[in-house]
Amino acid sequence: MEKKITVLLVDDHSLVRRGFRRMLEDEPDMQVVGEAGDGEQAIKLAQELHPQVVVMDCALPGMNGLDATRKILGHSPETAVLMLSMHTENTWVRQAVEAGAKGYVLKDAMDLELGSAIRKVAAGETVFDPKVEQRTVLKGERSNALTARELEVLQMIVDGKSNKEIAIALDLSANTIAVHRANIMNTLGIHKTAELVVYAIRAGLVNVP
Repeated sequence: MEKKITVLLVDDHSLVRRGFRRMLEDEPDMQVVGEAGDGEQAIKLAQELHPQVVVMDCALPGMNGLDATRKILGHSPETAVLMLSMHTENTWVRQAVEAGAKGYVLKDAMDLELGSAIRKVAAGETVFDPKVEQRTVLKGERSNALTARELEVLQMIVDGKSNKEIAIALDLSANTIAVHRANIMNTLGIHKTAELVVYAIRAGLVNVP
């Protein structure tokens, strides 16, 4: 008998938790070990129960899911957090990735494959809802086309540095950096810095501290 994937469900609506629990009870390789209705309770239960996967609602009363995720991973970095959200905006996705979440799926998806997403994050993979990554799906393989210098510039963009700061660090002109930035965005088919940051982190093109 294989060991089951242990799951902690975190959502402030008991009906939603009940629905998720029922979905997971049909999965032979999973066991729901606890439920929490807010961030504080989630942190406490995560420390007590050591679940492999925490299914975390993004919007919680008091402490939100992002802050709770940071605290849980601060104590148990080996835990995989799967973020559930109503938001498709890249800002939320980026914040979830920065908080350490391994996945980001939309709660309102009618075809929510929760079991499959949990299995993937438990195995160390990342899972992102197709609706939030549609812009990046088509250009996935093109990330290989970035030069070493462009990857260096990309890392600094993700670190939040301006063109001027990157230019000083690399001993180049700000104009040259602007060209590199434009080339990176063209290669990846991305036109906004926030989306670029999300894609770079998700595709593993940069180091995230």
